[in-house]
Amino acid sequence: MTDVRPRKALKAGYFTIPDDPSVPPEVCCTRCKDCGEFFFPRRFVCAKCLSRNTEDVQVEAKATLYSFTFVHMPLFGSMRIEHMEGYGVGQVDLPQGPRLQVPLAGKQPEFKVGMALTGELEALREDGGSDIVILRFRPAEG
Repeated sequence: MTDVRPRKALKAGYFTIPDDPSVPPEVCCTRCKDCGEFFFPRRFVCAKCLSRNTEDVQVEAKATLYSFTFVHMPLFGSMRIEHMEGYGVGQVDLPQGPRLQVPLAGKQPEFKVGMALTGELEALREDGGSDIVILRFRPAEG
């Protein structure tokens, strides 16, 4: 069995990092217990009904592509050669309602507005023996 390097989020609190690399990450959201609205990033007060009766929840990193573009320069902060030719950025809708702006995994011709996407963790660089990871979305299989 190969050793798995420890993974740390580029910015904590936006997604989970499962101990098992084969387990997909989840998105960290807030749900209002009064009106049921979901929010990303997390918040203390519901933006819909102004209730403070909220809870932190984790939802599957599955989404629908709302809009996207491709940037034709290296991914900021990455030291990986595959990021040097550019990267995609998309706005994706979670089934629970929140819209996220996230990096996309894949080439521009693979994406179409309205398609199903799934989240994954991607290592940007190493830091003190750990991989610094981001959440990105790629076209769902099947």
